[in-house]
Amino acid sequence: MRTALVALLLASLSFAPTATATPAGASPARDQHCAGPARLAVPGAAHQRAGCLEELTTAGTVGSGHTDPADWAGLTPKGLTTPSGVPGIQIDGYFPDSSTTNTNHGWNHDAQFVIRLPDRWNGALVVAGAPGNREQYANDRAIADWVLSRGYAYAATDKGNTGTAFHRDGDRPGEAIVEWNTRLTQLTRAARAVVTQRYHRPPARTLATGMSNAGYLVRWQLENHPELYDGGVDWEGTLWRADGPNLLTFLPPALRHYPAYEAGGPGAEGARKAMHAAGYPAGSEFLWPYHHKVYWDLTQRIYREEIDPGFDGPTEAGTPYCAPGSAACDADYDYASRPAEVRRAMQRIALTGRIGKPLITVHGTLDALLPISRDSDVYARMVRQAGRGGLHRYYRIEGGTHTDSLVDTFPDRLRPLVPCHRSAFSALEGWLTHSDPPPAGRTVPRPPSADAATLLTTCPLGR
Repeated sequence: MRTALVALLLASLSFAPTATATPAGASPARDQHCAGPARLAVPGAAHQRAGCLEELTTAGTVGSGHTDPADWAGLTPKGLTTPSGVPGIQIDGYFPDSSTTNTNHGWNHDAQFVIRLPDRWNGALVVAGAPGNREQYANDRAIADWVLSRGYAYAATDKGNTGTAFHRDGDRPGEAIVEWNTRLTQLTRAARAVVTQRYHRPPARTLATGMSNAGYLVRWQLENHPELYDGGVDWEGTLWRADGPNLLTFLPPALRHYPAYEAGGPGAEGARKAMHAAGYPAGSEFLWPYHHKVYWDLTQRIYREEIDPGFDGPTEAGTPYCAPGSAACDADYDYASRPAEVRRAMQRIALTGRIGKPLITVHGTLDALLPISRDSDVYARMVRQAGRGGLHRYYRIEGGTHTDSLVDTFPDRLRPLVPCHRSAFSALEGWLTHSDPPPAGRTVPRPPSADAATLLTTCPLGR
């Protein structure tokens, strides 16, 4: 219902131009800019709309209908500042696709994208996918606002399917996630062409970035299409491995053991130790109630349905919050014992660590959805084992968790990752110019006496 209401609201606001005529006294350059959108064509797009905006950041796009606040809700701390003063062109559209989960703009069409082209361009392009199962505007507060304010062109995709029923897309297990990778590759190529049209020269540098599932996309792109990118920043990317660990190996133990921990009594301590053994970090216990309520159960069921739909027969995405021991309960799911076809489905989306361009990874040590010891610690080892360690820097952020909005609830225990992502991005810039190599990977401590404002704006990666 919320999605439908947001779609209806956006349909009424969508693409209301902020400048439909030449303002009095405008310069010739400004006149040319406002006439430019009609001349830009996104290669391969089935539909596109372009407009000249006085503001490409969320300081303006919320009011003009060129973003969806519901798409980025809950991803950033409430105190995150919004830059402004970035006029330019925005192109929204979609590539040919047969699925219809994305209702933005009333299009009811997946493979939607957004491309933003600032007037004051720095010569480079940033591309991203959506985290989770969100849509193309999900990065607007956490990533797009900041890179646009620094002069980058920016493009993002909805990954080709959205929402908690994303697993219905595709003809065989794993194909919905396979499409995520295909759509980011497609958008990168198209965005590079549009940038060339707009500025009359190709981007001097193309960078990939994203959080969670979109961080996985960064890893996959640098492994499989390094020719398209100069580097990337992976913000707590999801690890998919046919031999594990992966979501389906560490989420079921949380579903099995957390209820006993929550109930207290003689079994609580054993349940807590079992949670730690599954990878959930000691010290993250205060985050477990929220993740049990919001993330663990839903995430296990919908991703298990994508990779292993046969586990629960004709039932779609299992039974919410089922008790261990009940029929086809995801709390009892055992990835290692499932048929070989399940591992083959996982292999379709698996990572190898064989990156071909510089990559910086940041991950919070208190991540209670993608536990760091089962995710980025493992991926960093994979990169080294593949002989690509020289292309990777890995920063473990003490006190960081998966969702930055939780910092508002626990300001004395958590730190936001958004400034750490920005520090990593700046470090990548220096790395690529060979003028300022990034510091060695390490665990970045949480300053014990830092106030919230300081943690929200700084995250020194050290030397």
